[in-house]
Amino acid sequence: MEWYFYPAVVAVGVVAGIINTLSAAGSMLVLPFLMAFGLDPNMANGTNRIAILLQNVVGVSSFHREKVLDLRQGIKVGLPAAAGAIAGAFIAVSFNEAAMKKAIAILLLLMFLLVLLKPNRWVTSHEIHPALPYWLQVIIFFLIGMYGGFIQGGVGFFLLTGLVLGCGFELVKANAMKLFIILLYTPVALLIFFLNGHVNLWIGLLLSAGSMIGAWLGARMAIKWGAKLIRYFVLVALLGSAIYLIMDNL
Repeated sequence: MEWYFYPAVVAVGVVAGIINTLSAAGSMLVLPFLMAFGLDPNMANGTNRIAILLQNVVGVSSFHREKVLDLRQGIKVGLPAAAGAIAGAFIAVSFNEAAMKKAIAILLLLMFLLVLLKPNRWVTSHEIHPALPYWLQVIIFFLIGMYGGFIQGGVGFFLLTGLVLGCGFELVKANAMKLFIILLYTPVALLIFFLNGHVNLWIGLLLSAGSMIGAWLGARMAIKWGAKLIRYFVLVALLGSAIYLIMDNL
């Protein structure tokens, strides 16, 4: 590869880390970038997991220090998500994802409209929006985890939706918990991709260097400016991700 690919990987990692920490879908930037430089889709999908793992270590640590993260609740919904992610990762190593991308694009557009038209549900607490029964949360987060294990890109939107509308968290706390849940299941998904030969370690570490910087910056921005800033990032990232997925399948 040309020399400029390597600093470009770090730069893309910084941007993706900020996007993933403030909302979601940084992987929608990373995956096409890696594929444009010659990595096949499964290799790009697996390599990206290294950066996802390390950026979430930084993001979770930052939110935990600021006492934003509810670890007990995160474990309760994170374990079902981790179980789903194992199933999703096994499917991913051999699955054709074109049809899945179309369905996800439609869901992302629906979420965009929900965040746009019902803003108060994303910035208020669960005192106004009570949580769903726990058994239903388990089912929801298992399915979200399955998707995260499968392709990762955009999983944060589904987690944010589940945490805000299903568990009743306001957006800043939901954003912190989203990172914690992804951190729980990513090591297992990464191992499955690695054992199947779908991880480029060197590129993954370069990407991680940028992603960790981006995650640190994103966490500071989220804590300082709160739910309204995150909501705007979610809106932009949702719309951009849906458009990308639709155009990618034309």
